[in-house]
Amino acid sequence: MKTGIVSVGYEGRDLEAFVDLLSRHDVATLADVRLNAISRRAGFSKTKLSTSLAAAGMEYVHLKSLGNPRDNRDPFHRGRLEEGIAKFKEVLSQDDAKLAINSLVARACTEVVAIMCFESDHLRCHRDIIIDEVASRAGVSVMYL
Repeated sequence: MKTGIVSVGYEGRDLEAFVDLLSRHDVATLADVRLNAISRRAGFSKTKLSTSLAAAGMEYVHLKSLGNPRDNRDPFHRGRLEEGIAKFKEVLSQDDAKLAINSLVARACTEVVAIMCFESDHLRCHRDIIIDEVASRAGVSVMYL
């Protein structure tokens, strides 16, 4: 892939293998769509992650406006996807989220962008909604890692 979107969760991964995986798939930018870019998993908080990505030649952007609110995580984890999707689409209707989506669309048309959150299963994560929106507007392919 020379342009497009990569969907990736870091659940169960270590930092070195994660960065290597992104490099092997020609990711230019990692878009962190967690509400808070912190993690108990070593290396996946904002500063360490962005430093590791920069050392591998990748850009890091934290798109807080595309983070899933804490009170909307349970529907995704418990299989109440319609409920979670409906609430997250309200988030996407806000002006700052629209700007972030536009930014991802522009990037995905010119480079490979990884959309990252914690959840390994993209179908149980809000990033799937983001990716659907970006891919439909940018007309690019999506790869799930």
